[in-house]
Amino acid sequence: MINASLKDLAAALAGKKISSAELATLFLERIGARNPQLNAFITVDREKSLAMARAADARIARGEAGPLTGIPLAHKDIFCAEGWLTTCGSKMLSNFVSPYDATVIARFKAAGTVTLGKTNMDEFAMGSSNETSFYGPVKNPWDAAAVPGGSSGGSAAAVAGRLTPAATGTDTGGSIRQPAALCGLTGLKPTYGVVSRWGMIAFASSLDQAGPMAKSAEDCALLLNAMAGFDERDSTSLERPAEDYARDLEQPLAGLR
Repeated sequence: MINASLKDLAAALAGKKISSAELATLFLERIGARNPQLNAFITVDREKSLAMARAADARIARGEAGPLTGIPLAHKDIFCAEGWLTTCGSKMLSNFVSPYDATVIARFKAAGTVTLGKTNMDEFAMGSSNETSFYGPVKNPWDAAAVPGGSSGGSAAAVAGRLTPAATGTDTGGSIRQPAALCGLTGLKPTYGVVSRWGMIAFASSLDQAGPMAKSAEDCALLLNAMAGFDERDSTSLERPAEDYARDLEQPLAGLR
């Protein structure tokens, strides 16, 4: 299960081959075993995660599941998440528990995903190696002597280390794409305005954009389908019809450049 695609995990959940609670427990156990070496997560709350998983299982049982219902995810600690410590990798926010959800978090909650925890990052996203976090450096799962990239290095290390099926990140000047490359993943910085920045702690507001990090382009497309959409609370949010970012993934590549 730890190597399965999001589509395969969704099929396993729908087919009752595994429950969301069992899936969340699997990844929480991996976090417990491997995070002391990788330092990919700042905050994990097992009870919160399992409560979300049980709610997802109930939703699946009622026949109300969507493509991501019951799927465990990790979120970069730059996104405000209600009831969760939200530090942005800084001592300054070491005791800040957000009273509200960022739009990205709210969209994933509406989709029925399960939050495994908040991932480590360069302090206030100002770095490209994930060595500047107040909570310590993140290690690359492929080589502990190497950096995972940054500033979304915790998310990249968590996915590459199979501590989570996928994760969110943010990108101002490469902070999704570079750690994805260094950790052997797929990462996408969406077009500016496609994903709401509301509730995302700002670095450079005219450049910041949230995006997905996962094991494949297909997984990233499914995540982006949930993340994208107009948000009136973000003045730079694009108001345009919803797209299915996975629609052309099976098309042949011949003729494309």
